[in-house]
Amino acid sequence: MKKIRVGMIRCDLHAFYYAALMNKHDPLILRDDQCGRGHAVYFYFYMDYDDPKKMTVPCVTGFQITKVWDKNRKLAKNTAKIFFGNPKVCDTFEEVSDDVDLVFIADCSGDGSDHLKLATPGLKKGIPTFVDKPFAYDVKDAQVMIQLAKKHNTPIMSLSMLRVVPHATRFRNRFSELEGPEFGIIKGGGTTMGGQIHAISLAQHLFGTGIESVECMGQMPLAYMHLDYGGKPKRPSSGVVLNCASGSTYHCSMYASVYSKWGAIHSPNIGDFEFPYGAVRILKMIKNMVRTKKPQVPYDEVIECIAIASAARIAHKKRRRVYIKEVM
Repeated sequence: MKKIRVGMIRCDLHAFYYAALMNKHDPLILRDDQCGRGHAVYFYFYMDYDDPKKMTVPCVTGFQITKVWDKNRKLAKNTAKIFFGNPKVCDTFEEVSDDVDLVFIADCSGDGSDHLKLATPGLKKGIPTFVDKPFAYDVKDAQVMIQLAKKHNTPIMSLSMLRVVPHATRFRNRFSELEGPEFGIIKGGGTTMGGQIHAISLAQHLFGTGIESVECMGQMPLAYMHLDYGGKPKRPSSGVVLNCASGSTYHCSMYASVYSKWGAIHSPNIGDFEFPYGAVRILKMIKNMVRTKKPQVPYDEVIECIAIASAARIAHKKRRRVYIKEVM
């Protein structure tokens, strides 16, 4: 089958995280890159120190990055260089969606507030689109992007690596030791919107969707959140607490603890050494999305992730429990 031609918008750390898994590149230029932080990706992707050119995480074939854009043109040129100069450096983000099969919007640490603007040209052209986390800053933008995708009969997708990373799945498989979780705690994510979405996504991964209400406290919005499932079956009856403002951590690691009347279990590190395997799963889902022209994640789940963050901001400001339906 023909390779999926990819147009990459934004050339930050996450762009390298995914691009290095889907496209042939020069590992030594990646290793020496400080401009776009390619050196950080190299550290986690090339761990055979006897062979600096041997990638030690699985790649995902079938992609070809053909276009790149970043508002910092130097970053875009740097990215093209790492990929042997093959991707075209575009002058505008609108050009990225011309003559491609997939638009990939990377975002390492942003809040998602520009994602509607960046995704709109490609969606109007009917190009399947992946939007890195967070999908959007608020529910309104998230809904508009999904409406655009439906209107132009093309799929859109957004996922955090924490939503699919297999190390978290293996931890979830241990819940039977407790006869099901009654209460959960997640530590990590940080105090930015981009980081907090990881914590929300890990909660969805471990405990499921269907959150009914959110409470929030701390010196900043989304610092400490309590997610309540409203008594839904097969969900933690006492909810889940997200401790995002929890200080520094080992290689961006996040942790989860689960409790019931039978005791407690605690996850291992889920961090930069584990994240590439989540990215691999996302890329396989993206490939299937492009081939089938169908979304791979229910849109309600994508919106719920943003709705939780939106509800938490309101809860922090108004100092009360906020129901998800209030922000929908």
